[in-house]
Amino acid sequence: MESKVVFVGAGNMAEAIVSGMVAADFCAPEKIVLTDIRPERLADLEADHGVSTSTDNSVVKNAEIVVLAVKPQVMNEVLKGIAPVLRKETLVISIAAGISAAKIEAALGEGTRVVRVMPNTPALIGQGASALAAGTLADEADMEVAEAILNCVGLTVRVEERQIDAVTALSGSGPAYVFYLLEGMLAAADEMGLEKETARALALQTVEGAARLMKDSGEKAADLRAKVTSKGGTTEAAIRSLDAAGVKESIVNALKAAEARSKELSR
Repeated sequence: MESKVVFVGAGNMAEAIVSGMVAADFCAPEKIVLTDIRPERLADLEADHGVSTSTDNSVVKNAEIVVLAVKPQVMNEVLKGIAPVLRKETLVISIAAGISAAKIEAALGEGTRVVRVMPNTPALIGQGASALAAGTLADEADMEVAEAILNCVGLTVRVEERQIDAVTALSGSGPAYVFYLLEGMLAAADEMGLEKETARALALQTVEGAARLMKDSGEKAADLRAKVTSKGGTTEAAIRSLDAAGVKESIVNALKAAEARSKELSR
């Protein structure tokens, strides 16, 4: 696809998406522009990916697609800066957390087509999970373009924008929950006398293998857990301890807390 794509913001997620786009031949590197306030960061991106860069966000005036990849706290300033030069036919894709499509549409003016995306950090290695939601005017063609871009770094699904807060809690913040679980597993392994590298290798393969087993088999998590849990065995002892501590309920409450916070940030 030969489109001029401008990324406003050049952080890790923007770089991950750009890297994926280039690797997947979404468009030629010279058709991609990244903007940022850090010249040294831009120089690295040019050297690593062969893309164009600028410290001036007004380059969006030449874009067919603009990807908003800035921190939520600077989004208002960025939108105010690009609104006067952004063409109405330009598709705007936002990967900023907590910023509604309606807010972006209002800031950029009548007729702006917006697709809101919630990615997650495994996109950095091409294993991301991204949920896409159409703004008021984004049509099927716009959604397909956004999907094509995010498919370069992993799985994509479509949701209603009202579901984005739940997505944020589940998959947006989800990698942190897995890392938290691994922290506990590795701490226990250390206390039980396993060497750190051995424990790390076993724990990582266990998490990866379990996820792959559930994905490939199509079975429910509860059913797969039951198959591992022999009556009177070691797994049953562990699950009983987890249940006694209310771990499953705590996980549910944790995701609800994340969803509530996402809603607060969107106001």
